Amino acid sequence: MADHSTNFLVFPHQNMDTKISAEPPFEETYKALINSKSINVEDMEVKAIAEECELPLIDLGMLKHGESDSEKCKAQIAKASQEWGFFQVVNHGISQEIFQNMRREQGEVFRKPFHEKDMCFPPGAYRWGTPSATCLKQLSWSEAFHVPMINIASRNGITSLSSTMEHFAATVSGLAQKLAEILAEEMGQESTYFKENCVPSSCYLRLNRYPPCPISEISGLMPHTDSDFLTILHQDQVGGLQLVKDGKWFAVKPNPEALIINIGDLFQAWSNNVYKSVEHRVVTNKQVERFSTAYFLCPSYETKIQSCMEPSVYKQFSFWEFRQQVQHDVKKLGYKIGLPRFII
Repeated sequence: MADHSTNFLVFPHQNMDTKISAEPPFEETYKALINSKSINVEDMEVKAIAEECELPLIDLGMLKHGESDSEKCKAQIAKASQEWGFFQVVNHGISQEIFQNMRREQGEVFRKPFHEKDMCFPPGAYRWGTPSATCLKQLSWSEAFHVPMINIASRNGITSLSSTMEHFAATVSGLAQKLAEILAEEMGQESTYFKENCVPSSCYLRLNRYPPCPISEISGLMPHTDSDFLTILHQDQVGGLQLVKDGKWFAVKPNPEALIINIGDLFQAWSNNVYKSVEHRVVTNKQVERFSTAYFLCPSYETKIQSCMEPSVYKQFSFWEFRQQVQHDVKKLGYKIGLPRFII
């Protein structure tokens, strides 16, 4: 909520007893940013109303319909990855029951008392807000469990969630490998690279929750690109995901039947800029919480990322070097630079 009489951002009064039960302490932690007189609404990047768009919709069932349909489907996947960096798929092999179970159990684990959430999975899995934020436009009003695939079974008293996560992740990881293989083949490249380097021990599942936020200028997730090869996302019907295309922000219309796929930085580098890692964000909702589940196809830290075509746009780098550079930039600047750091 913006108090336009003073042009400073303010929060409405809230009941403290309600806040301490489950919600992260956003207001207390970022009080200095919120109340700072140096933060002026007119100086911030106020979000324009984004036009709603339908992402390219691809029926993966075509892959089983014969060579002609299969090749058409593969071409659609490659084209969307080049032109949008995002697309959505149906007939992906994951049942609505799994989605429904995931949504229900996500709600339950996020409603645990705040001080108990970091004990649900191994240390470091629970995250919220933006510790490095130096201004409100760098703040992400969200919380998440970012869980390595090998740690999904390491839980404290949430067996049903772990079982659902394992089922979801096992199916989605197979889909991610298949899509990576198709994208490589469409460039005339060998596809064993992803199977050899993106193993379960290096991939992640992330459970996201975006609480209601009274200030529209704050993002649920600040603009960024993903630092992986591929991300597979299932979002609920609240909406809020937005992406950049042709220099404009577009709001992605939710589709209950579809999974959203987006190209990450590593695939853009590997494909020598053929496939695009596109900036995206999540906008907040003042009344309704939003949930999503994301799977990240990542290599081991030692994996070398090198463009598969010449002349190469990017110098060779390891995933560890990339992550270290991203973390350094975020800590120093408050935001990610990413691939431009590695251009030759």
